[in-house]
Amino acid sequence: MRILLVEDDELLADGLVRALRHDGYTVDHIGRGDLVSSAVADGHFDAVLLDLGLPGEDGLSALKRLRERRDPVPVIIISARDRLDDRILGLDAGADDYLIKPFSVDELRARLRARLRRGSEPARTVLRAGTLTIDPDAMTVQRDGELLHLPRREMALLMELARQPGRVFGRDYLEQALYGWSDEVESNALEVHVHHLRRKLGNSLIRTVRGVGYALALPDDSDRA
Repeated sequence: MRILLVEDDELLADGLVRALRHDGYTVDHIGRGDLVSSAVADGHFDAVLLDLGLPGEDGLSALKRLRERRDPVPVIIISARDRLDDRILGLDAGADDYLIKPFSVDELRARLRARLRRGSEPARTVLRAGTLTIDPDAMTVQRDGELLHLPRREMALLMELARQPGRVFGRDYLEQALYGWSDEVESNALEVHVHHLRRKLGNSLIRTVRGVGYALALPDDSDRA
């Protein structure tokens, strides 16, 4: 899942980016409020973490502009503004949650997971294919009940495909979901991740649609709970 972090404190931003990437998220960071609207319009973000005291444009104004154009991306405000009036203003402007600085990274993780769950299908979907169990909400994959520890981007790719099994995801979408705005992505990086997943989890799990992209193709004996 891809997160946009809007925070002008570089030290705090660096710590949050590291923590969330460790959890398997793809995180892009900007430090100005006036860049929020174009960043969200250009990317496929699952959530935005938004500071309020930003250069260029206040975070509250940036949030209002997102909601005025009816952008539904979940927004969690992360701010040192701790007065009740500030929290009410943020929530009334369209924020989905409000977290006061300083906060525990573990609490931010929990609030982010809760927000992302509410944005998915009402019923929790666990996918089973043979001895594999894939849980997109918990971001886990098991074989015979034992957790598999996949590299971060392999796990991110598998979870992206697993949230909508059968849907064909285009290359550009998947590369953004895995790498964000990073310029480190090589032309065959996506194919390499797919190859490694097939080698570890089975050749039939990921289907290639030539010229388009990839889809999770569960075997006929798979089920969902």
